[in-house]
Amino acid sequence: MASPKKTTSSNKSAATEKANAKKPARKKTAAKSKAEARTGLPSKTEIIEFLAGTPAKAGKREIARAFGIKGADRIALKALLREMTEDGLLAGSRRKLTRAGVLPSVTVLEIVTRDEDGEFIARPTTWDDENGPMPRVLMVEGRGNLVQMPGVGDRVLARLTPQKPDADYPYHARTIKKLPRTTSRSLLGIFRSLSEGRGVIDPIDKKQLKEWTVPKGATGEAEDGELVRFEIARSARYGVPTARIAARLGNPEAQQAISLIALHAHSIPDEFPPAVIAEADAAQEVQLGSRVDLRLVPLITIDPADARDHDDAVFAEPDTDPDNEGGWIVIVAIADVAHYVTPGSALDKEARKRGNSVYFPDRVVPMLPERISNDLCSLKEGVPRPCLAVRMVFDKNGRKKKHHFFRGLMQSAASLSYEQAQAAIDGRVDDATAPLLESVLRPLWGAYASLNKARKARGPLELDLPERKILLDDKGRVKGIAVPPRLDAHRLIEEFMIQANVAAAEALETKRSPLIYRIHDVPSKEKLVALGEFLATIDMKLPKAGTLKPTAFNRILADTNRSPNAELVAEVVLRSQSQAEYNPRNLGHFGLNLRRYAHFTSPIRRYADLVVHRALIRAFDLGDGGITDKEIDELEEISGAISDTERRAMAAERDTVDRLIAAYLADRIGASFDAKVSGLVRSGLFVRLTETGADGFVPASAIGHEYYYHDEVRQALVGEDTGLAYQLGDMVEVSLVEAIPTAGALRFDLLSEGRRIATTRGNARPRVADRGKLRGKPRGRRPKKRR
Repeated sequence: MASPKKTTSSNKSAATEKANAKKPARKKTAAKSKAEARTGLPSKTEIIEFLAGTPAKAGKREIARAFGIKGADRIALKALLREMTEDGLLAGSRRKLTRAGVLPSVTVLEIVTRDEDGEFIARPTTWDDENGPMPRVLMVEGRGNLVQMPGVGDRVLARLTPQKPDADYPYHARTIKKLPRTTSRSLLGIFRSLSEGRGVIDPIDKKQLKEWTVPKGATGEAEDGELVRFEIARSARYGVPTARIAARLGNPEAQQAISLIALHAHSIPDEFPPAVIAEADAAQEVQLGSRVDLRLVPLITIDPADARDHDDAVFAEPDTDPDNEGGWIVIVAIADVAHYVTPGSALDKEARKRGNSVYFPDRVVPMLPERISNDLCSLKEGVPRPCLAVRMVFDKNGRKKKHHFFRGLMQSAASLSYEQAQAAIDGRVDDATAPLLESVLRPLWGAYASLNKARKARGPLELDLPERKILLDDKGRVKGIAVPPRLDAHRLIEEFMIQANVAAAEALETKRSPLIYRIHDVPSKEKLVALGEFLATIDMKLPKAGTLKPTAFNRILADTNRSPNAELVAEVVLRSQSQAEYNPRNLGHFGLNLRRYAHFTSPIRRYADLVVHRALIRAFDLGDGGITDKEIDELEEISGAISDTERRAMAAERDTVDRLIAAYLADRIGASFDAKVSGLVRSGLFVRLTETGADGFVPASAIGHEYYYHDEVRQALVGEDTGLAYQLGDMVEVSLVEAIPTAGALRFDLLSEGRRIATTRGNARPRVADRGKLRGKPRGRRPKKRR
């Protein structure tokens, strides 16, 4: 966009001369409005041109002065400006008018659709309706930068070029930077009733500190204490925004209400449309037909003890080929979801919309209806079920020699839990595992031993972090938190699934078939610089970025495993990693140290896997249900959408766990806990309780009696006077001050003293901005421990 002209009196005079010079021509124009036809008035085009070239405030008075309009013509000008506003040509107020639809030369856009020619159409992410109709923007991308190419649903920072008034789109735009996607969040809160039919809403989002007023007539008949979904009502120019209740969601303390909060807060659909249910109910069981008969192969499922669906089964046996002595044959059979969920069907559209299943401690929100996920596609013990399987051959060192995909009909020989399978291998068999020990389980563990050799040689990132499991009572309340042990049974299934996923990506590449990869990019340069600076503070070095592999991080973790810095280093290494996502362009998987990787093994709960199944079916001519040309054209759009739904699910699951634990701890206000510093910001510390894994915040005012500054290199908050610091990974003792279950928020006071560390700032005083935010308070006496 051209730079606006500087506003001076000479410019205004020039504008007046220009307007006066054109007055005779205006009288000859036939298509004038009634107001515009008055003698002495500028044309609509001239007014728009004047506003476009005037960066300062310009209202009716400035327009009249610029065009030399006086006397009775001012009334006609007012009528003309009102007419232009009603026609959508102008926006704003009497004192400040602008050309409708004006956007800055660089702005954030959201790609919303394609036009008839397949070009992407965008709109601004923020727009005030007072500025007139929201403009539509045509994206005109160069083809050289594939990584930056946007898709529908993407947000981009773009450079805009205004077009002529008669153009189809008022702006063309080129992407400067592709921005992280955001998912819509509903506004939820607890309604508090006041007098005279009014009320207030306490938001459940812990980032929203504001209380919203609900005027009379906008309460939606909500009762005091109810969980509600609300909208912010538009206010007058100088009025205070208010809230309007859109839906009543019931008692926030009722059973399953906590996960319900997450569903509504993250806009996760939890009810299937009637057409989807009807389609699922009409599905029939599959007959053998042309499928490979696997019913006599003793495939088994190994899952968590509380698993409701079983989408993968495994089998292994020694390879009898004399050219592969000590090698293994492994079959991984996956539920054939593509047989039931066909492209473009109601089931398919809903699955694509959801992207994945969402798992809460008290409920599962499935991607597919239970008739499909828990019945027809669940590999139940002793029941024939259709599958898409891969037969892989490995040598004695676990290197894959070949693979072959096919559709089959299998019948699970057993449905075991991880603990059950591990106990059998460890010598504690039961009625289910005793008949399988020698013929099924030991060959599985034998094959895993070989595959594990190859895994160690490959050197994936070894961040084996513990996962906490929340245990609920029959009323949906937390009764305890456990950390299940990490077993070889877990690692076996994980490695078998990884190999099947790799085989799927390799097979499709061989056929030059488009697919959705699971990519994990290398850490960004910025994160590597920060990690390198941190490691230098503990006398360690990070290899140069050009040679960086997961093994480099593993050496760092191994070298510090038994040192006091072990927890700290693991946290910093974890934070330096990129986030995995789906993409039709292959960038490899850094964490697994694999050149190509796709998700194939969980089509019941992940749409990405279903797309890969369809690609395999088409590439290898395995029957009906293959990927369509339309889907291939939309792979980028699909990849972005399901990456978003995955992040949405993770956020919802995390929020629900936070709320459940906050409710669990709500009656322990004043109790002290052991914790680890899990994050630092200039305003305080984030801590994670050792006992429960709960996350909470310690504000700077609760830390001590001095000013603190944030040493970003050493990941610490450091006292200005004493030099005592709290560093990421430090073990501390905290006291619970406040618990808000509906928000999942915990606030603590810090009881532990800091420790002295060498800092990058030395004795320098913190910046004024830092000091104002980090001032502590006198500590006072510690509260008594109460557990």
